[in-house]
Amino acid sequence: MKGKVQQTVLRAACLLVLQLAVAAFAQQASSSTVSAVQAPAPPAGKFAAAESSQSPSPNRHEDPATGAATQSEKADGPGDPAFGGERHPLYRLAKTDVVELNFTFSPDYNQLLTVEPDGFVFLRGAGSILAEGLTLLQLQQAIAEKYGGILRQPEITLTLKDFDKPYFLASGEVAKPGKYELRGDLTVSEAIAIAGGFTQQARHSQVVVFRRVSNDLAETHVLDLKRMLASRDLREDIHLRPGDFVFVPQNRISKIRRFVPTDSMSWYMNPQQF
Repeated sequence: MKGKVQQTVLRAACLLVLQLAVAAFAQQASSSTVSAVQAPAPPAGKFAAAESSQSPSPNRHEDPATGAATQSEKADGPGDPAFGGERHPLYRLAKTDVVELNFTFSPDYNQLLTVEPDGFVFLRGAGSILAEGLTLLQLQQAIAEKYGGILRQPEITLTLKDFDKPYFLASGEVAKPGKYELRGDLTVSEAIAIAGGFTQQARHSQVVVFRRVSNDLAETHVLDLKRMLASRDLREDIHLRPGDFVFVPQNRISKIRRFVPTDSMSWYMNPQQF
């Protein structure tokens, strides 16, 4: 009787252990499945940083052709160095420029400023400051700092009244050599037309354009306007820049003196030859 009871208890204990083992294995398998299906969400800070890095900046535009993002154009910005530096350069003051200075709350200090030959302007009651090479905004800030020791937070406005207008020079064999205003986009052939056109002694095939690069260096461009006008192809007709000097030389025949001594022509006019 005791043996049967012991066998029954042993069987019950084995079944209990087996059930516990099966339950533990099932729980472990379900937890691994759930962790594989549900990936952990990234932190909010990292998600925001990634979104901000992918979102386009309001000052950047994507080129549809290349897909490259470029900065929006700004006045007096650096631009592309490969294409001449500043993209939209602001005007910088030069000698003899005249600027009108107005104070909003101190009209007694209103005055006209003229950039002197040394590049300075004289401020009434505040001394002089260097103005040559500055933009109007830079000069306005400099004047405000200069008057800061006299007036409390001066509010000023600057207006450019007179300035040296862009020009080009035409010389040589043109009908009206001189200095002309450079208004708008102008080519060499158009500049010669403004200067009255070629003279009869002009050498159309070697028109020279001198362009100053620095104070000590100038580059030259030689144009064959005769060929360009004959072929009606003006693609090589370069565009002028402020300060360019257009020179039209003489042709070779016109370099012969109009009057020569008769004794120098005696070997042509010797009557003994006839």
